This record gives sequence, structure tokens and C-alpha cells, in this order.
Amino acid sequence: MDKIRIIKNRSDIGAGTRGSDMGIDAIEIAAINCGSDYFNRYDYVDLETENDVVYKKQKAPFAKRIGKVLTVCTRLSDTVKSTLGENQFPLVLSGDHSSALGTISGIKTAFPEKRLGVIWVDAHADIHSPYTTPSGNVHGMPLAAALADDNLDRKINEVKGETNIAWEGLKNIGGFSPKVLHDDLVYFGVRDTEEPEDYAIAKNEIKNYRVDEVRYRGMDVCINETLEKLRDCDLIYISFDVDSMDCDLISKGTGTPVSKGFDQEEIKEIINKIIESGKVACVEVVEVNPCLDNKGNVMAETAFDVLRDFTKTIEKVNIK
Repeated sequence: MDKIRIIKNRSDIGAGTRGSDMGIDAIEIAAINCGSDYFNRYDYVDLETENDVVYKKQKAPFAKRIGKVLTVCTRLSDTVKSTLGENQFPLVLSGDHSSALGTISGIKTAFPEKRLGVIWVDAHADIHSPYTTPSGNVHGMPLAAALADDNLDRKINEVKGETNIAWEGLKNIGGFSPKVLHDDLVYFGVRDTEEPEDYAIAKNEIKNYRVDEVRYRGMDVCINETLEKLRDCDLIYISFDVDSMDCDLISKGTGTPVSKGFDQEEIKEIINKIIESGKVACVEVVEVNPCLDNKGNVMAETAFDVLRDFTKTIEKVNIK
């Protein structure tokens, strides 16, 4: 690829708590405060948001604001697709994690014949559908949409009308469904799930490298196993949710903080070693929420430290 393009997607409408729309600005402030010119070095695009929808009455309790999430994800998909089409590396900075469906869709529509693997670095599985969700927050659903997995065996909600139409729209962005196979998904750090998600993970034998397993068995062993599992994938997408990190160690500056996660050096190692495989087509960073940070701007500062570190690896491996 010729160069990196940063895609800034300041959308937080898939989350249950407001504020991740300001995460990108918080990361940029962290860069400024440490004297880095990082955000002056790369092309970037600012996506239009639909954040004003948060002021409107909810019509879809099992998939809140799903119509606008579809709009945002389609917009992001188009931007990722065009970035890849211009032989640039899309580095996506998003608010809430529902955006990942748009990013995955963009990669798939840019390379329809190629098989896509997904590395999901997160405290949460994000594999609910509107049929199984206890919260109705769409940031818990991007993988179910990408996998086209409604998980009807664990159905608790009746999904009708506009919600169903928008959900089918999400699953079919770009005209591909599913976009990813269950065999081509690997979790790192997932430790906060509900029973329907546990069922989907077990049923489909999705591997989750928990924090204690990575530390006990060693990072290299786990990464090598991951790359072997994804050996038939032509491309890999890495999705990094900052709540994969230990909220007690770092900060609570994210929508759904969870204890006993990775530290930032472990996150760097995971992302860098996957990038070094030469298959990574896109990396995304999500869910920094400065409104919730109990230590000032520490989560954004940590996210920037990780971002700056793996960007060097992208340039070394991908940029010609």
C-alpha cells in the first residue's frame, strides 16, 4: 500500500452511554500534549455522523437507533472500500464498537473474492442479535451482523417491522452475508459475556484467548496458533476495543469497563505480531470515552500510545 489514511468516525449512537463520540478528540489531545505530530502526518477523512438521533424517542427497544447505525455503517463501509481501492491502509478511529460492522463490510466489498479473518480484542463478545440482546445497544451486535448469526436458539425478544428491516440491512451491507465465517473469528481478552453469547461461542467453537491463558501459555504460542487457525484467510482485520485493557490498571474511560484485562504492552504485542503476518488490511480503535475517565485523559493517552506503536509496524510491513 502507498500510505495510511486515518478514518475518523465520531459516532456513539450504538452505545448505551454517551461520550465515545469524543474519544477521537481525546486521543488527538493526548498526541498534542505529548508533543507528537502524529495527526499531521497522515491523510484523514472525517465522517458525517448521525449523533443528533440520541435526542429522539426510541422506536426499536431491541436495537436502539438501528436505522441510523445502518446509515453510519454504510457510510463507513463506503469510505473503507474507497480507501482500499486507492491502495491506502485504512486506520479507523471510531466511537462505539457498532462501527466495526461498517469497517468489515468495507473490506469485504473492496475484496469480495477474499476470505477475511477477524481478530477481536475486547472485554466483550459483541455477538448478540436483536433477538438475544438484554440491553438493545447495537455496539453489542456487530459480530452477529457480520456473521449473519441471529442465534435464534437463544431468542428472548420479538423483533418486528422497522427493526427487522434495519437488522437485515446491517447484515447485508455491500451485498455480502455473511461477511465473516465463525471459523475465521478469534477473540482476545473477552471476559464479560451473557449466556446467549456463551452459547454462540461454544456452538461455533470460536476461540477466545483469555488474559490468563495468554499469560500462562505465552504470547507467541497464542499468536502462532491464531495465525495457523486463520491460515486460509487472505486478509485480517484487527478490532481493538480499549475495554480489553484492565480498567483498574489503566482507567475507566470507556463505556463498559471491565477489570482483569490486558495491560497496554500486551495489547501492543498482540496487534504488532498480527500485523507482522503481512495479512492485516485494516486496524480499528474504539470505545475511548473521556467523559467517564476517572484519571483525567489516561485512557486516551494509553490508546494513543498503542496507536502510535502499531502504526510504525503498519508502515514497516504494509507501506511500500
